[in-house]
Amino acid sequence: MRHYVRNCRGGFSLMELMIVVMIIGIIATIAMPKLLGTTQEATDNGLRQTLSVIRGAIDTYSAENEGALPGADGLEATLKTQLQPYLRGKEFPICSVGPAANNEINMVGGTGPVSIDGTEATKSWLYKYETGDFHVNCDDLSSDEVTTYEKF
Repeated sequence: MRHYVRNCRGGFSLMELMIVVMIIGIIATIAMPKLLGTTQEATDNGLRQTLSVIRGAIDTYSAENEGALPGADGLEATLKTQLQPYLRGKEFPICSVGPAANNEINMVGGTGPVSIDGTEATKSWLYKYETGDFHVNCDDLSSDEVTTYEKF
């Protein structure tokens, strides 16, 4: 009867080391943005892009309708309906910051400066239908800890 002697050697094989390094890399890729605070910066950049798209839609609507602003009657439903052809998707864009984080719009009149009037808990956007100004309806600080979201 033959007995096979197993060749016992210490250490890890190259394949085992490669698998461990890959697992550590995956974990680091997931954890690093949270550790470096880039998640908040990415949220802010996404919000700026969303605002740019909505403001562009307002400008395009106005240019195609002889200077008339969308939602000039002060109704949120009218604004959303009039901007729909200029936006992607079936739903109005959702705001990614603030206590409401929805796609509802606080419609306000007047030509003065933007001011949050207590609706930020229920409506994420603020639209001044007499001037066409579109803002975030939230006065929380952005990732730079200086600028508030309504100033975006």
